[in-house]
Parts: sequence; C-alpha cells; structure tokens
Amino acid sequence: MNDFTTVYFNFSEKGFEIPSVLASFNLPLIGEVTIKWYGAIIAFGFMLAVLFGGRMAYKWRMSIDKMLDVLIYGTVFGVLGARIYYVLFEWGYYKDHLSDVFKIWEGGLAIYGGIIGGILAAYITCRIDKLNFRNLLDLIGMSLLIGQGIGRWGNFMNQEAFGTNTDLPWGMWSEKIADYISQNQPTFAEKGITMDPMKSVHPTFLYESVWCLLGFAVLYIICKKFRKFSGQLFLSYGVWYGTERAIVEGFRTDSLYLFNTGIRVSQLLSATVAVACLVALIILLRKYSLDPQPIEGVDFFVEDEKRKKGKNEADGEDDDGTDIIDGKKVILKVKSKEEDGTEMIDGKKVILKIKSKVEDDGEHN
Repeated sequence: MNDFTTVYFNFSEKGFEIPSVLASFNLPLIGEVTIKWYGAIIAFGFMLAVLFGGRMAYKWRMSIDKMLDVLIYGTVFGVLGARIYYVLFEWGYYKDHLSDVFKIWEGGLAIYGGIIGGILAAYITCRIDKLNFRNLLDLIGMSLLIGQGIGRWGNFMNQEAFGTNTDLPWGMWSEKIADYISQNQPTFAEKGITMDPMKSVHPTFLYESVWCLLGFAVLYIICKKFRKFSGQLFLSYGVWYGTERAIVEGFRTDSLYLFNTGIRVSQLLSATVAVACLVALIILLRKYSLDPQPIEGVDFFVEDEKRKKGKNEADGEDDDGTDIIDGKKVILKVKSKEEDGTEMIDGKKVILKIKSKVEDDGEHN
C-alpha cells in the first residue's frame, strides 16, 4: 500500500506525487514484506559505492579478499557508529526510553558516526590483513561521495532532513513537511528557530546530493591526473564535504546539538575537519613538491625509458610502459647505472629493488 506525498516547488503551482513504498508482497512463512523507496535508494547508493571501490581496488592491485573483510567489518561498525553517535547527542530522550536505542528501523543514524565507526574498523582490518590503509582511505573518500550523493534522495522520498523557510525558486513544500513543522514548534522555539508551516523550505538534501556528486567528479580527476601521495584524496574529501556540511547544516531543522549548548555538532565537526584536512593537504603537497623523495605515505614517480613494450604484459604493466604500484601510475627513469649495482635517479645514488613483487595491498619494494 503506497503512501503518496504531493510535493510543490516555488516556481510551480503544480505539485507531483511521490510514493514512500516501492513494492509490497507476501512471502511464505514470513508474511507481508514492504520495500520502501528510502531503503532502496540508500541500498542503491551503497551498492554503487562498493562497486566503484572494488573496481579501483582491482586496478590498484589490492587484494579483493582483503577488501571484502574491510567491507564487512566497515559496514557493521559503520552502522553501530552511526547509531551510537546519534543516541549520544539525543541522550536527553533515550535515557528515558532505553528500549528505543535498538530501534534503528525507526531512524536515527548519523553519517559522521558511520564514517568514524567504519574507518576505525577498516584501520584495524588493514593492520591485521596488512593492507595499505592510506590507499584504502583514498578509495573510501571517493566511494563515500557516491553513496552520499545518491543516498540523500532517500531523505527526499521520506520528506525529511529539510531546512528552514525560504523564498528561493527551488524551495519545496508538502503537507507532510507542514505537519512536521506544526507538531515541532516547541522544539524549534527551544533552538531559536522560527518556522512557518505554510512556507517552502530549503531542500538541503538536494544541496548535499549535488555537492557530493560534483565532489566525486573532482576527486576522480585528481586521482587520474594530480594524485601525489597516498591519502591525498581522503584529505580532499575532508575539505570538500566538510566545507559543504558546515554551511548547509546551518539551514537544517533536525540538527544534533552539543548537549545543552546551541552549537550544532555536525557543523562544528565539519568546520574542524575541513580546516584540519586543508592544512594537512597543503603541508604534504608542499613537502612533495620541494623534496620528491620516497617518504612515508608519498609515492615516488620516475620514468623508465628502458622498459620494453614486449614485457608489459608479463610485468603487469600498462600499455604505455607504466605500472600501477601503490595505487599510482609509476614510471622509472633510469639515468645511469653504476658498477656497484646502484643506479642514479634524478641525480641521487639509489639502491633499487625494482618491482621485485607488487604486493596485493598495492605497496611495493
């Protein structure tokens, strides 16, 4: 049974209906099963993020079996982290309703808690399975933008996670939104928010969706053309998403607050993350440009003029004579070879272990 909601936009007097239910059917021994658009869209975004991450892991020669471990543990602890984060900052309610803590199907998952929980699980898994954690972070950054960009449309189907009143052409309104605003006037008043249930609201889900999908395109270009070190893409993700969330969170009407203060938790955390990642990014990019030597977490690029085209397939190289090592396209440029077995690279004598083996995790010797 579909529950339709009619949505109107400021630029049009006509609205359109959106159903909350995608499908409903009966299964033997189980009974009626209902699939809602919200869950379907979230699942679709998650699936695309996983497929993209898996494809990139394959291209970077990271073990798919180990990546599955990361996916399983990261997903489980991501959900736990998202719930714990939400409950922690809504403890005023949950301390008197402890049984509701476990009812995640009623909502209450925070994206930052999910990211924190998932990354902690991924770090531990990488330590155990000996995967390159910084490369994994880069994959996570790009994949998160896919999942978030698509998943936010689940909020639209539920008519939730919207912002304050606006007269902008893309402001939206529905009876469900108006009812929510009317029922929560006391809560808005406590937070110093004035809301008119008969006026349109900011579609904050749309702002975040567009920003995330655009961010994925930007990070993908950086990955292909400008990636200098492992972890660069994740730091870029922190700057990109943190900046957007710090701004858009100010429009939200359902923000989590820092206990009894008027500070929005996600807004403060987003601003902190954006600034911290930007500083780290600038320092590491500058360090790489001034001293392009093999340092922890930084890939060393050289061009190999002596690679032979016939060896490409045997060596696992790309057709252009390059190779993917540590998630980066690497070219070795051999300037000269000394009698003692060392080689001169960019004017420095280096003892080379030239790609004796490309490990499953993308690291090289």
